Parts: sequence; structure tokens; C-alpha cells
Amino acid sequence: MVLQPSLKNCLGLSCVLRTPKAGFRSTAGGALVIQSVSNDVYQNLAVEDWIHDHMDLEKRQVLFLWRNLPAVVIGRHQNPWQECNLRLLRQKNIKLARRRSGGGTVYHDLGNINLTFFTSKKKYERMENLKLVVKALKALRPQFDVHVTDRYDILLDRHYKISGTAAKLGRTSAYHHCTLLCNADKFVLSSVLKSPYKGLKSNATPSVPASVKNLFEEDPSLTSEMLLDAIVKEYAMQHQTDHHITLINPADETLLPGINNKTKELQTWEWVYGKTPKFSISTCLNMAYKGSVLDVKVNMDVKHGRIEVCNIDLPEQWLPPALYSKLVKSLTGSKFCPNEITALVTTLLRVCPQDDELHSRWNLLCENMIMLM
Repeated sequence: MVLQPSLKNCLGLSCVLRTPKAGFRSTAGGALVIQSVSNDVYQNLAVEDWIHDHMDLEKRQVLFLWRNLPAVVIGRHQNPWQECNLRLLRQKNIKLARRRSGGGTVYHDLGNINLTFFTSKKKYERMENLKLVVKALKALRPQFDVHVTDRYDILLDRHYKISGTAAKLGRTSAYHHCTLLCNADKFVLSSVLKSPYKGLKSNATPSVPASVKNLFEEDPSLTSEMLLDAIVKEYAMQHQTDHHITLINPADETLLPGINNKTKELQTWEWVYGKTPKFSISTCLNMAYKGSVLDVKVNMDVKHGRIEVCNIDLPEQWLPPALYSKLVKSLTGSKFCPNEITALVTTLLRVCPQDDELHSRWNLLCENMIMLM
């Protein structure tokens, strides 16, 4: 069945046909536009990996269109503790994903369009891709003041960032992906991309903060479909192909053999957190206890997402030396993760002497340690 956009979306545009596809690997060379029917960030990132690894990008170029439910996506060489508020992500049930390209952290929701341009390494040119997007925007709304910067961002009104960019260059294949802010929740965006961590030192790639604006704020009459169709029309024109979008299901093993394993790998703790470059935390816990505030200094080295070195400077006689030693020994080698540390301290509490005062101190310390993660 051919799924046609609404008449409103067709006005001023050549109608773009969207059709499901049973297979595209054997189709002739040339340009191909693919759109995901899934809004799952891990599935869509897996499609990127699959196309990069399996399609002959020497013979054809591909534009992949996708949107996600709320998610924070970090670059391959980034530190999630440094880039976002992990506690808030957990509270709001917002997914965290690590992509295979470099670059900075971005917030995704259904008000954010993602575009991935696949080519051979020889034909890779992200500036041209971004100019294509700008040209499509100007064709749709000539009054828009949009341009590409030397940092490969797209700015609106010379100030507001509406698109960030990242890329992966393989041996023979390459892809460049960028975002396009249409109607994203800017309050959630700014909240989750603000790390609460103090005293964190890392060589991971830091994100560069920027003022952002939605295109729908500039023109509320726009829709995501209109923007997508304008980009597809410009892409088709530049690659001399028809205005056609192939709809794909990222869970379809008959179309994308091995895709589900790629998706599962991207969801693992070892990939999302364990690939974080080594970092250290040097902070002070201000613990309120019986009308006073205790300053507890904590120093940790974390490698592959696991605590490698742990030092906790407690007030004298706060915990029995044997219990303190067990705590530090148990933390060393553990995942820097609240779930694992909660289970660990619960286990240790069972061997703690049956003393109410001691249990109160122990719980207070452990609660503050877990808050670090």
C-alpha cells in the first residue's frame, strides 16, 4: 500500500511517496532514501551500523531518516556522567545511548528529526550535506535566515543552533548524521543536558553548549512531514532520483540480517557506560547528621565504567575500621552504578553489628555515595 502525506503537506512540494519495502539490498545502484518506522533510539542507531557495514556505498548513496522517543545520545568518546543528569534521566525514563560516531551530546524526542547521509569515504562531504538541508529549508520558507557554520552547525537567525553534526569514517564507507530541531521540548533538553557532578576530571570529548531554537517557533505552520519532504525533494533533485521514501522496520531480520544483535549490543551497560574513557572524581559529601554537617572527602578513579581506586576520608570512629575496609574493598572493581552499589551496600549491612547508631551512619554514608552515581 502506498502511504501518501496529507494534502497540506503536498502543497508547494512534489508529493513524496512512502512505501514499505521487503528488501533493498539487491536494488540497482544510485541514491536511496530510507525512513525508519521505529522511534526506538537503539534500533535506529543499529540501522546506521547495519547500513555502514553491509551496503555497498561505493555504488550508491543513502539518506536515512529517523525520529526517537525521548533519549539522550552521547558521542563515542564521551562521558555520560559529565554530559548529562543521569539521575533525572532515570526519573523521567529517558533512554541513554552511545553512538559509534564522535561529536557531542544531543537530546532527541519526536520533535527532533535525524538525518544520516551515507556515502563512500571518497565522496564523504558533510558541508555539502548541510548545505542541502539549508537549501531545502529556504525552498520551504524563503524568509528563514539559516546558514552553516565552520563548526558544521546550522544556525537560525545567526545565533540559534537548530542542527548539530557528527560523523564516522570507516575504511571505505562513511556517514554523517545531523539533527534538526523542529518542536523538541527545550525545557527537558536543557534539564537533562546539565550534569550535576562536581570535581569530575576526564579526557573525554566535552560537548560545547549552545543556544537552541525550534523551527516551529519561527513558523508554527510547519510540520515535521513538510520538513522531511522538502529535504527528500532536494536530496532527490541533487542525486537525480525520484521522490520516494522506503519505509523499513529496524527489527526485520529478513531485511536486515543480524540487526537485532546490533540493537542488543547498543543497549548493554558495557557499551553505554563501559566505553567511557577513564575519569576521576574528587568531591566532598556534605552529610547532615544530628544537627551538624560532616564533610566527607571522596576520591575515585573509574576505568571502563568500574571503580578502580576508591578512597573515602571519614571522620575518626565514624565506622569500625573493619567495616570501612570491607566497604572500600567491595566498591573497588564494582560498576560505577547506583543499582550495583545499592545491592552491594545492602549485602554489607547484613554483616554490620546490630547497632542502631551504626546502622544510621552506614545508611547515611551509603545514600550519599549512591547519589554520586
